[in-house]
Amino acid sequence: MKKLSMLLVLGLLAACAGGPRSSPPSEVYDFGLPVQRLVGDGRWSKLALEIRAPYWFDSLSIEYRLLYDDPLKLRGYAGSRWAGAPALLLAQRLRQQLGVVGSSGHTAVTCLLRLDLQEFAQSFDTPQSSRGVLQGTASVLDGRHRVVAERAFAIEQAAASADARGGVRALVSASEELGRQIAAWLNELEKSGTLKSCLTIAAR
Repeated sequence: MKKLSMLLVLGLLAACAGGPRSSPPSEVYDFGLPVQRLVGDGRWSKLALEIRAPYWFDSLSIEYRLLYDDPLKLRGYAGSRWAGAPALLLAQRLRQQLGVVGSSGHTAVTCLLRLDLQEFAQSFDTPQSSRGVLQGTASVLDGRHRVVAERAFAIEQAAASADARGGVRALVSASEELGRQIAAWLNELEKSGTLKSCLTIAAR
């Protein structure tokens, strides 16, 4: 009986040793090296940036939708992930482009640039064709937290490949285009006098 029990234990140990190995580590993506600032001279240093996103955006998953199958189903790549939550990565890139500070920073600010993020995913129209989609609303709030300007944005960039790598590059490209559009919008608001209290230097 003891010999039979020993044989069973050895068999179980052998089965465990020969079982499936752990999966390889995920590929981790961020937005790459810092980009050049779009506005010089610290013009927007009194403007703080805040990005608000649905709670499921806190996931590190690189998400995509199969519009041709079920557009309501949000999926994630199993072998790839973001280095940080998408809202944090987007905020970092926009601060680089616009020269603004974070909403939790200690620098004295007079206005708040708030982005409400609604979509940040790769959308597949067909199995071979996809695009990075970034949608939301941008608002400027004054020192009393009153909305002085607001605009919606919807940016799409074609993905070069139908995988996580293509989706990441399309979403990063869409994020940088968002920065350019916001910079142009802020310049328009500045010319109209809407952002007078948010500037650190006189308009030229």
